[in-house]
Amino acid sequence: MTLFRNFIDGAFVEGSAGRFENRFPATGAVFGEVSAAGQDDVDRAVQAARKALKGPWGRMSVPDRIALLRKLVAGIEARFDDFLKAEVMDTGKPVSIASHLDIPRGAANFAVFADQVATMGTESFSTPTPDGRGALNYALRLPRGVIGVVCPWNLPLLLMTWKVAPALACGNTVVVKPSEETPATATLLGEVMNAVGIPPGVYNVVHGFGGGATGEFLTSHPDVDAITFTGETVTGEAIMRAASNGVRPVSLELGGKNPGIVFDDANLEATLEGLGRACFANTGQVCLGTERIYAQRGIYERLVEGLAAKASSYRLGDPFDKSVTMGPVISAEHRRKVLSFYERAKADGATVHAGGGAAQVDGFADGYWVQPTVWTGLKPDSAVVTDEIFGPCTHILPFDTEEEAITLANNSPYGLAATIWTQDLTRAHRVSAQVEAGITWVNCWFLRDLRTAFGGSKRSGIGREGGVHSLEFYTELRNVCVKL
Repeated sequence: MTLFRNFIDGAFVEGSAGRFENRFPATGAVFGEVSAAGQDDVDRAVQAARKALKGPWGRMSVPDRIALLRKLVAGIEARFDDFLKAEVMDTGKPVSIASHLDIPRGAANFAVFADQVATMGTESFSTPTPDGRGALNYALRLPRGVIGVVCPWNLPLLLMTWKVAPALACGNTVVVKPSEETPATATLLGEVMNAVGIPPGVYNVVHGFGGGATGEFLTSHPDVDAITFTGETVTGEAIMRAASNGVRPVSLELGGKNPGIVFDDANLEATLEGLGRACFANTGQVCLGTERIYAQRGIYERLVEGLAAKASSYRLGDPFDKSVTMGPVISAEHRRKVLSFYERAKADGATVHAGGGAAQVDGFADGYWVQPTVWTGLKPDSAVVTDEIFGPCTHILPFDTEEEAITLANNSPYGLAATIWTQDLTRAHRVSAQVEAGITWVNCWFLRDLRTAFGGSKRSGIGREGGVHSLEFYTELRNVCVKL
């Protein structure tokens, strides 16, 4: 049994709100306990972060701060196996995924944003004045302050460092609230912070639940200067309400029901490879995943057949077996949610081409397993087609014209991501400009350049992070005007 404690002011401490269980999703077995932070614990974490802003961290030069972040990258890489085991035990995802995505990208986020800040510039203007002497206007980028970081459970280390890395690179301090489902890697990072010499209070971790508990205590704390959150839309709306007290900025990356549009001329082999990942990677627990596909009539039947074969080809089993390609979903509760949509699809008259129910995995009978699933035959207004399921499933609907495809794709309250598959480059540009999504991939999926803007539109979020866009959120821009 492992005890995951809160990390406050450079020390691991017991929380005042009791403990809760941490389970291995592949078996359902309890492997750890998590110490929950009460309101006083959250306050101590916020005050430690505030103190660090005025201490060595706040007085540190940019080159020295960047050098520490680069040491942090090396520290994570030195404990790669520890982070990998922690991530797999928390999420149940196969090592074949976590070893190539979660841990390397989690470390790389610190390197990328260290480089961004090391080369960051600001604007200046020579301003004419009536007396002819002029004035100089120049901008300063200063840390925003204490950042509340609320993280999801699907990519715990990667998405946590996606926020913590630019926040620290810009000179802020952070209080991180990991998902109650995945406390391990955020806690482990505290050990690395101490090992490489990050001053106490710069990075803090408080564990617990959301509404009426740790998450709410953090997001409503008056000394938190900004809040960044990735997760479901309803929680994001609650955070926006909390942030309105004190008029604090928020960056919210929320839910999605992302469309894929496949035109007749698409390269079928490449499309199946890309959509296979988009629909089923990480057991479908990816905010950018494709849960609804619109296929032009001429390619529709071949796409359905091919994607069903892809779904049936995944190997479910021991996440620590390198040949396993799909793990369980995160929890018993989430499994119930996903399977309720599987039942709803049947009730709505869907044709099931692959999967469609719970998965039975030898030796892991009590784990949270579901089958990768492909449906057709549902109406566009079915809840299975309109609501985010966050599981390894997708529905395919045929269309005839480009205009029809765009209308279907945009018929959603969400606007996070989209994929377009065609060999007609002119059409790719034309359709991409009309799809209502924060990011649109053409003939690919999840191909990320960390310098580009990332975020959603409509109910999928507010704000953009990535590259200079992260610097905009994690710094405050001030102007100085000097009369010459």
